[in-house]
Amino acid sequence: MTQFKFDEDERYNWHFIPKARKGIPLKELNSMQRNSAMKMLHAALSDTGFQKTTAIVQLEDILRRTEGRPDGDDYRDSGKYYISVFGNPSNPIWGWRFEGHHISLNFSLRENHLVSATPNFLGANPAIVLSGSEKGMEVLKDETQLGLALLNSLDATQKQKAIINVEAPADIITGADRKAIITDTHGVSYNELNSEQQKIFMQLLSLYIHRYTHLFAMAMMRDIEAAGLNKLLFAWAGDQQIGIGHPHYYRIKGPTIIIEYDNTQNNANHVHTVVRDLKDDFGGDELLEHYRQNH
Repeated sequence: MTQFKFDEDERYNWHFIPKARKGIPLKELNSMQRNSAMKMLHAALSDTGFQKTTAIVQLEDILRRTEGRPDGDDYRDSGKYYISVFGNPSNPIWGWRFEGHHISLNFSLRENHLVSATPNFLGANPAIVLSGSEKGMEVLKDETQLGLALLNSLDATQKQKAIINVEAPADIITGADRKAIITDTHGVSYNELNSEQQKIFMQLLSLYIHRYTHLFAMAMMRDIEAAGLNKLLFAWAGDQQIGIGHPHYYRIKGPTIIIEYDNTQNNANHVHTVVRDLKDDFGGDELLEHYRQNH
């Protein structure tokens, strides 16, 4: 089944692990259909966001080889990325999802304008390809290096606030929950940074926000700014260096947004990242209520 009602629970049944999913997988589409699906995906993402997404799909074939899986085994399969539609695209309110291992992109639209694009999950295993013709490939390299750059820019007092634990959590804290909740208020705030540190902070924040098209990313940034940049917190846990064998985690948290990065699994060569809009995840309550009133 590919199409569901906009208010069905299936719309919130999102995840980023290899598992059975509802929707139509890429491998069941013909070349014309698959090309159309990729165009639809690219229309909702920036060029960079689209490139990272398609590279993560390709990682499935690399992972299959590195794990030595036999011919015919489809546990790792670049064709097992599913498209699900919620509601009817001919109606004012509808949504869709592109999802598979290490990808969950959830879009909600009104009058064919994108109003929500979270949860947005991108992961990479391996984070760094260690062998073969793709050796050195690192899909989420910028997310890794900019996070460390911000940490390394902090002085001792700032680091004392930013580092919340010497051990990194085993995964992103918000998981695949319906609502993203982190009650911990520790971290170093934007207004405690000097101008150069704030510049790095904004580069890191923009990196995640600009996974989307420019117009949508700027609208999302305006919401973050309206809620107050000074209310944004940066927190780090785990080793204070990156690379295989050094598990680490960081997050940006504010009134309207949570961004998490975790690299702990597979000897810290396995990255999970997520963007959650605390106001408009899955389109938000207001869009859902409007849909129900009109249906």
